[in-house]
Amino acid sequence: MDKRDRAELFRERLSDALRSREMNRSDLARGAGLDRSTVSQLLSEEAPRLPNGQALAAIATALSVSSDWLLGLSTHRGAAAEILDQAVQVAETDRHPVDEHLLAWYRDAVGAKIRHVPANLPDVLKTEAVLAFEYAGETLRTADQAIIGTRDQRALLSRAESDMEIALPRESLEGFAEGEGMWAGLPAAARREQLDVMGRTLEDLYPSLRLHLFGANDRYSAPFTVFGQKWAALYLGQRYLTFSNTRHVQLFSGHFDDLVRHAVVRSHEAGEFAVRLAEGI
Repeated sequence: MDKRDRAELFRERLSDALRSREMNRSDLARGAGLDRSTVSQLLSEEAPRLPNGQALAAIATALSVSSDWLLGLSTHRGAAAEILDQAVQVAETDRHPVDEHLLAWYRDAVGAKIRHVPANLPDVLKTEAVLAFEYAGETLRTADQAIIGTRDQRALLSRAESDMEIALPRESLEGFAEGEGMWAGLPAAARREQLDVMGRTLEDLYPSLRLHLFGANDRYSAPFTVFGQKWAALYLGQRYLTFSNTRHVQLFSGHFDDLVRHAVVRSHEAGEFAVRLAEGI
C-alpha cells in the first residue's frame, strides 16, 4: 500500500470512528488538542493526508481506537489496552489442569491439532491409581473428580478426528519410574502399571496421539496447551493465562515445535520407552 492509499484508508477509518462516537470535527479537535483546520485536512476527500505521530496518538486516544487500526495496520479497532484485555485473559481453576476450562477448550478444538506440555505426567494417560495418589490430600478437588475429568478428556481423545501431541522431559518419566519427588511413596506396582498402560496406549493411538520426550538439560518449558489456532493456555497453578491473539498462539506453537525438534525420544519410540521403564522397576 503506497502513502496515498494509506492516507485514504486513514481518512475512511477516521470518518467511521467519528460516526461511531457521534462526534463532529470540532469535538475531535477539542478532544485531541488539534486545530480544526488540521482535522478538516485529514478528512479531506480531495487530498487525504496522514497525521504526524503526535497528532495520530492524540486522535486515537480521543476516539478510543487503536492508532494501528486507523492506519490500516491492524484489524483490531479497540484501544491497545482493550485489545490486550481481549487477547490475554486469566481463568481461575483448581490445582490440577483437568477442569471445566480445559475440557471446554478441548471440545472447542476437536478436529484441530492440540499441543500439550503437562505439569508432570500427561493426565490423559494417567491410571486411576496414580490420580488417586496424586490428589489424595487435595482439598479443592477430590481424586474422584480428577478421575472423572481425565475420563472425559480421554473420551475426546479417542474420537477419530483427534490429533494430539505431548512434549515432556525424558527425566520426568525416568524420575517417575524411580519414585522420585512427588511420586515418592507411590508403590512400585502402581508405577509399573502406569508406565505399562502409558506405553500400550501410545502404541494403540499412534499417530493420533504422539509423545515426544526432550532432554531437561537441553530444553525447558512451563506447562501449556495450544488448541489449534484459537487458544493457548499457560498453566500457572490455580489459574491459566490464556491467549487468543494469533501471534501469541503462533509463539506457543513455535516453542512446542522447538521441543519436538530436540526430542531425544521420538514419538514412534515413546511407547516402547515407557514399557522398558516399566520392566526395569
